[in-house]
Amino acid sequence: MSMEEFIIHVYCLIAERLSDVVGDTKLRKRGEAPSLSDGEVITMLIIGEYLGFGSDKKIWRYFKSHWQSWFPTMGCRTSFARQSANLYLVQEKLHESLSNVLTNNNGLFLFDGFPIPVCNPKRFSKRNPFAGIGAFGFCAAKEEHYFGFKGHLVITSGGIVKVCSVAPANVDERDMLPEVVQGLKGDIIADKGLIRPELTQYLAENGIDLHTPLRTNMHDPRPKAFVKQIMNIRRLVETVIGQLTDRFKIQQIKAKDTWHLMAKIKRKILAHTICIAINKTINPHNWLQIDNILA
Repeated sequence: MSMEEFIIHVYCLIAERLSDVVGDTKLRKRGEAPSLSDGEVITMLIIGEYLGFGSDKKIWRYFKSHWQSWFPTMGCRTSFARQSANLYLVQEKLHESLSNVLTNNNGLFLFDGFPIPVCNPKRFSKRNPFAGIGAFGFCAAKEEHYFGFKGHLVITSGGIVKVCSVAPANVDERDMLPEVVQGLKGDIIADKGLIRPELTQYLAENGIDLHTPLRTNMHDPRPKAFVKQIMNIRRLVETVIGQLTDRFKIQQIKAKDTWHLMAKIKRKILAHTICIAINKTINPHNWLQIDNILA
């Protein structure tokens, strides 16, 4: 698909979902309407995130330089950035609506966490805007300490992000899981870091069966083939986190407050889901191969 076709597909998908999400609700009760429609701004954000720009400034500059004729009412960068941030809740609702459409409803979910650093520990000071909100954590994959947050991701067995929650980097995943999976029913697969008998029992009482591998010093009555199978399935969440990290730069967010941080995290999740929805129409057997959308 060409870039022109990609922009059209994204815009049409957003326009369709936006009408369902917003309905007759007026998003602005006073003041002048922005020069760009909300659908146009969200389209620009999704395209920019897919291309790896990440920041509002880079996205605005790209469209100003290459697609001004497609968005002739585009105003200044400040107005674009402000409108982008103010559409945070709308983008969250868009993701919820789209993920419900794409979910296969088989009751199987995958869980994992990933670091969201906002500052190098060596450069941290009490004047940091996230001081008292973020925390120091350790990334085992990179074997390094960082200051910031940790994302907690729940996806379906088809690779669709169902929930993405954010907490300070020092919060235990086992403490976050009950909140993250609230409202879900079925089976959830996670790694051995989620082992806690009390947690497993609590989730079971609330309609969720937690499956993890056991540590080497623990007796596992389950067939080895079953354990191997669930671990193979769990790799899918690592693939999704890899896409969010490499293509959508979810670990390289620059923000000065939690509002803008969360807004950018949510739009990256939305961008990933929209790309899967579009890829489903052109590559229905491999939804997650979103790198191949642009020919």
